[in-house]
Amino acid sequence: QVQLVESGGGLVQAGGSLRLSCAASGSIFSINAMGWYRQAPGKQRELVAAITSRDSTSYGDSVKGRFTISRDNAKNTVYLQMNSLKAEDTAVYYCNVNALNLRLVRNDYWGQGTQVTVSS
Repeated sequence: QVQLVESGGGLVQAGGSLRLSCAASGSIFSINAMGWYRQAPGKQRELVAAITSRDSTSYGDSVKGRFTISRDNAKNTVYLQMNSLKAEDTAVYYCNVNALNLRLVRNDYWGQGTQVTVSS
């Protein structure tokens, strides 16, 4: 089994910053891509940012220039630095990891979600 533990969500005023973390543990052979998605009430889940094993990054259009994704391979952890937060960034943020488990089966794994609320 692979477990993802997220942290760092909370309530912040518009213009403020938050940093999310997601640590993967368990039966991991290797990790490929890591990323963050979010889902606001009444909306579909959308990609926020992703990072490959070679540190190539991609971002959703609405967060470009404000959010930065990074990873620490030694800790199997992915981070999302969120600056200049807006009310429309309010959502539940989910960590996603694409990994090979110890049986060499590739799967997508999801965190439990962490709430980010931006007050205007």
